[in-house]
Amino acid sequence: MSSQTSSATSKPDAALSGTFRIGGDLPVHRLGYGTMRLVGEGAWGEPADATEARRVLRRAVELGVTLIDTADAYGPEIAERLIGEALAPYAAGVVIATKGGITRQGPAKTEYVGRAGYLIQCVEMSLRRLKLERIELYQLHRIDPHTPLEESLGALKRLQEQGKIRHIGLSEVTPAQIEEAEKIVPVVTVQNRYSLGDRRHEETLRYCERRGIGFLPWYPINAGKLLKPDHPAAEVLERIAGLHLVTVSQLALAWLLQHSPVLLPIPGTSRVDHLEENMRAAELKLSREEWAEIEAAAGA
Repeated sequence: MSSQTSSATSKPDAALSGTFRIGGDLPVHRLGYGTMRLVGEGAWGEPADATEARRVLRRAVELGVTLIDTADAYGPEIAERLIGEALAPYAAGVVIATKGGITRQGPAKTEYVGRAGYLIQCVEMSLRRLKLERIELYQLHRIDPHTPLEESLGALKRLQEQGKIRHIGLSEVTPAQIEEAEKIVPVVTVQNRYSLGDRRHEETLRYCERRGIGFLPWYPINAGKLLKPDHPAAEVLERIAGLHLVTVSQLALAWLLQHSPVLLPIPGTSRVDHLEENMRAAELKLSREEWAEIEAAAGA
């Protein structure tokens, strides 16, 4: 697949990444879009270009993205507000997944808060900013070590029973934590840091595969450490990307889509041209030989 030649004849289409049913009943195209980069550095403050941010959101939907991931901590509150301004009323099939449970005190400065009263307020305010009556996927942004999990997830369960949340997910968790959470509520997604260059959560991914739980890898194009000149994967990735006339970032996204059927990559960007480049990854299919070479070089 040639990114250059295909772009001249057709627009990118996220639908080519395939479909995953979150919770068994909520279909989304597997290649989604994450909104953290829409706001300022360190997820703090207004975007450098608010008009372009809204264009990115609208263009994502035009390109077939049906899973848009956000959080009340992005800005804080700014990413959710932009989504509501740009996309409401939402096109059929578009799923807005948001998160709560983190407070932000400045750029890249956070604290985890899982108290029931706080999470209930988070959900109510997210509904207001997103202009929704129900959040299709609400994820606990982090487990608060100072609050019993029964309290945090119990609050979300009550909101689910009230019809304000459809499905519940977790973020940055281990298989043991997922099992503990599932004693309280059904867990349909996990959002952990994961990429070709960072596979620390492989065990959690395999657990999700066995249970049919969707896995949203954040920071999915973390190819940086693989591209250091002395890393054996650098030459391999550059060469295979060159054969397909794509970027290494596109190759990294394509690898995720082929690595596991439960992976739902959510690459973020604040530019339309970069968004379109990312969506091209849905077209790229690696041969078995290319796959094996990338796996071996990356130290799989």
